[in-house]
Amino acid sequence: MKIVSSIQEFNTSVGTVVTLGTFDGVHIGHQSILDKVTSSSKKLGCESLVLTFFPHPRMVLQHESEIKLLNTIEEKAVLLEKAGIDNLVIHPFDQIFSQLTAEEFVKNILVDKFNIRKIIIGYDHRFGRNRTATIEDLIRFGEQYDFEVEQISAQEVDAVSVSSTKIRTALDQGNIVLANQYLGYDYFFSGIVAEGRKLGRTIGYPTANIKMEDACKLIPKNGVYIVSSEIDNRTVYGMMNIGVNPTVGGTTQSIEAHFFDFDRDLYGKKITIAVHEKIRDEQKFASVDELKLQLGKDQDTSTAYIANRFL
Repeated sequence: MKIVSSIQEFNTSVGTVVTLGTFDGVHIGHQSILDKVTSSSKKLGCESLVLTFFPHPRMVLQHESEIKLLNTIEEKAVLLEKAGIDNLVIHPFDQIFSQLTAEEFVKNILVDKFNIRKIIIGYDHRFGRNRTATIEDLIRFGEQYDFEVEQISAQEVDAVSVSSTKIRTALDQGNIVLANQYLGYDYFFSGIVAEGRKLGRTIGYPTANIKMEDACKLIPKNGVYIVSSEIDNRTVYGMMNIGVNPTVGGTTQSIEAHFFDFDRDLYGKKITIAVHEKIRDEQKFASVDELKLQLGKDQDTSTAYIANRFL
């Protein structure tokens, strides 16, 4: 997949089938649109193209700087490539771009830069300055500039009944199973393994203390989860605590993963954690011995789940 960091950097002599949006999560609703884009591009002898934006338009237009995203740009690119997209244009979204009129967007970008042959878009998509142009306007532009418009019907959208907002809500509530159903894959995030307090090691549960690189990435609700990671070309399974470690007097949030049957120095390594199932909420125990007893139960729960699903 070809990736460029602005519309200006993209050039092609080949016709394209285009879709556009933030595609946060690249969830099953997005995937159905992407399937249409890739199949249409093959039928028309064109290349598929996704136009997405960073930062998220809501951060710019609504000043919601605290919005948490399901994907980093790097993660989104990986997922779009898996979906079979040929070209990804990640354009910086700013106030200047938001002021483009609908016709400027269509003529200067879709037609002149993308060499568009077809666009596939949701039935309720609005675009142009102040988002005033509708799908009917886009169809009119298509007739004027000779490209096809395929709209995803309300019935198709309702049948999927998925949105990035619903997934964020599920993760905020710790409902990882529902979030993963909506996503069509297990939610994941990446971080650098850093030195922690090393308390887990003293009770037989050494952990990888994971520091997030992207402050905008959404982390699930505090609790204990069943997880896996690909480390040195090997899938390792384990359990992860997100929280403040109240039993040992913690006060700041940390992300700590304990991997089963794994004893290797991970300090400084970047690892990706896939989150499969929530075991329980984080809780404060009366003693470290009670915590250790509960961790044994958590491990039994995790290994049973892993054996049933993966092994």
